Amino acid sequence: MTDDRSRDERAPLRSSEVGPREPWYERLLHLFSLKSKDSVRDDIEDALAETPEGADVSPKERAMLKNVLGLHRVRVDDVMVPRSEVVAVTSDTTIAELLAVFRAAGHSRLPVYGDTLDDAKGMVHIRDVVGFLAEQAEAAVPGLGLSASVDTANIVRPLLFAPPSMPAIDLLVRMQTTHTHMALVVDEYGGTDGLVTIENLVERVVGDIEDEHDVDEALLVQGDDLTFMADARAKLEEVSEALKVDLVSHDLAEDIDTLGGLITAMAGRVPAPGETIAGPSGLAFEVLDADPRRVKRIRILCSDPNSDGSSSLGAEAVPGLPERSAPQSTGSRSSAA
Repeated sequence: MTDDRSRDERAPLRSSEVGPREPWYERLLHLFSLKSKDSVRDDIEDALAETPEGADVSPKERAMLKNVLGLHRVRVDDVMVPRSEVVAVTSDTTIAELLAVFRAAGHSRLPVYGDTLDDAKGMVHIRDVVGFLAEQAEAAVPGLGLSASVDTANIVRPLLFAPPSMPAIDLLVRMQTTHTHMALVVDEYGGTDGLVTIENLVERVVGDIEDEHDVDEALLVQGDDLTFMADARAKLEEVSEALKVDLVSHDLAEDIDTLGGLITAMAGRVPAPGETIAGPSGLAFEVLDADPRRVKRIRILCSDPNSDGSSSLGAEAVPGLPERSAPQSTGSRSSAA
């Protein structure tokens, strides 16, 4: 029988025509069902989990590797500084006033805005301020130009804008490629939700980075057996661990991370300084410092464990403390202006 196929059709296919061939060891693993079908990330996470503590991977290295592998799940709003804590200056701020803000804040970069923080103009770097003052000194300008505004000094740099849902690793890559280490987090209407620096993103992997200007500020300090002083930014997990009371599982704590947020939710508004809000398990939260937008400092009053279960502090020791049986308001959290 005659083979009517052409010579090219009868020629065996070369390896380059059928694509790269799988390595022999990969085929062997597949043959014996030893090849993992999970992703490389899952394989590494499993290996880290199964590695004994005394292995050649230190606990710090293990934590950093887990943070790197989990970075794809972190969003920008998970690492941002909330709007209420953003330190910024207006474009008409003088150089003298700007230096005072830099000194008080301890930052090297500050956002610059127009009428409100939603009208962002850019950012100013302390290095550009020093350069401007050096130029003024060389030109023998009276007063070193301290009365000039940030805008007229022409030291405002552009910054990035990112939506809250943006993956943190994508923003990190964007900061690296644009050499811009600050981004404002904006919502769908263009309003500013917060701020992210490259330090916030790197700290997500390596942990807190403290320089010589950072002050070791304790957010929760125990006074005596029944009293704690707390910053409203203290995490609910840390407060729960210190007080031995589960605040994380509170009915109002589903979308709340901080003690100040929980107290505001329980009150249904931002409590004024001097007010005391009743909490679970006989706790009482006395607001020491607050402004119209948020709670700042809190005194936590605990019940006496040797008592019959009711608070041993009483109404006289805690002015304004509502009855424990009174229902708590379930109003929404106030938003930063």
